[in-house]
Amino acid sequence: MRKLLLSITAFAALVALPAQSQDGLPDFGEGNAVSLNQEYMLGRAWLMQFRRQAPLLADPLLQDYIEELIFRLAQTSQLRERRLEVVMVDNATINAFAVPGGVIGVHGGLLLAAENEAQVASVLGHELAHLSQRHFSRSRENAAVTQKKALLGMLGGLVAAAAGGGSDLGVAAVAGSQAAAQGESLRYSRQHEQEADRVGMQNLVAAGYDPNATAGMFEVMQAESRKYGSRPPEFLLTHPLTERRIADARNRAGQYPRRMYQDNPDFHLMRARVALTQLEDPAEAVAHFRKQRKESHGAEAVAAQYGLVLALTRNGETAEARTLLKPMREFKPSSIPYGLAGADIALQEERFEDAVATLQRGLELVPGNHPITIQLAKTYFKAGRYTEADELLTAHAEVKPTNATLWYWLAEVQGLAGNVYGVHQSRAQYYFLNGAMPPALEQIDLALKLAPNDVELERLSQRRNFFIQVGHALGQF
Repeated sequence: MRKLLLSITAFAALVALPAQSQDGLPDFGEGNAVSLNQEYMLGRAWLMQFRRQAPLLADPLLQDYIEELIFRLAQTSQLRERRLEVVMVDNATINAFAVPGGVIGVHGGLLLAAENEAQVASVLGHELAHLSQRHFSRSRENAAVTQKKALLGMLGGLVAAAAGGGSDLGVAAVAGSQAAAQGESLRYSRQHEQEADRVGMQNLVAAGYDPNATAGMFEVMQAESRKYGSRPPEFLLTHPLTERRIADARNRAGQYPRRMYQDNPDFHLMRARVALTQLEDPAEAVAHFRKQRKESHGAEAVAAQYGLVLALTRNGETAEARTLLKPMREFKPSSIPYGLAGADIALQEERFEDAVATLQRGLELVPGNHPITIQLAKTYFKAGRYTEADELLTAHAEVKPTNATLWYWLAEVQGLAGNVYGVHQSRAQYYFLNGAMPPALEQIDLALKLAPNDVELERLSQRRNFFIQVGHALGQF
């Protein structure tokens, strides 16, 4: 018996959305301030559409790394609403964004540009400050209406930026929507930026990061602006950078006691993974990391060797990859990135039992770990052990119920395992999380025909009604 694993409570608030909307976001009526719960609903409705339109990075290890970083910052933040959802965007531009309701987006380019984890944390801390201070939703009248219009504009702008479809178009949409929502002058926007800089740095330090990273990241962005002339990094298009802002960041950091900060070596490994996603040709990727390894030192050289291992594996040169990885694993046997790299080499060489053994040991040490679980399911899949992959991912979906990519993979695995009943439910969840209610409803209807008993029939019927309510709220029915 298969259960529909997405927790309805995670999205239950959407059922209460009172009116249809033809623009894809729910209506709350006019004249009422936006509550935290309504903000959450709006953010999730926005996320459904963003997932359908933006190029996303489907790398479980990167996703896990960024989520842990954001949750670490959130713990020391002033956020009252901490139901956060993180999306990784497959784009080499420097950008990150926060949408009301706790949706955090991170472009791969942010990791490529940053020199250390603290610099990435400074940007994410700034975005979390915008959320905790509710900058987007502050307004005097008709907050719900103005915020809704702003979210629509933000969706268009961030999708344009994510797709690389012209910065000017994206900036115009975002800036215009923010102006409409705020109903204030440029000075008002600057006040929000100053407050986010101040609060963001407080949270950065509270989370154990170097406050000087903020000015350092600003300088990185400024250098990028000079490199590309009049086209600044995407982040600066909605967060204008001035010399005074950099000076303020330096002065503010100087008010904190001096201490030594240690960078997270995994940051450099994650940056290598992002770089690999930008190199489609395997041979080109191998050449890139060979060159970087020769020219780098310290943590960057280690990361370059790690990137080379991944590139060699992808190019079928597993013997050299294994040789290069061996001393790295001996030096740091508990490293999850190194362990996964070793399992991937075994998988490429079709040493399925070795890969399975390695990954199962990993899950014994870190139960429920997302990247290890996905890699083990991938290994089961490659080995033709579809039923085991189905069981593993079905259980994991209870832990990661809002991971749309996971539901897609689960549906594929269930198809090969002959679990037709599960396929329809998983596809329904995938479509639901991408805001496509009509196909989600079609899949639920197909699952209803296969329901094995009255309990399952009733559960699916309730789910069907839920989809219809959400579809009406999103203006799709």
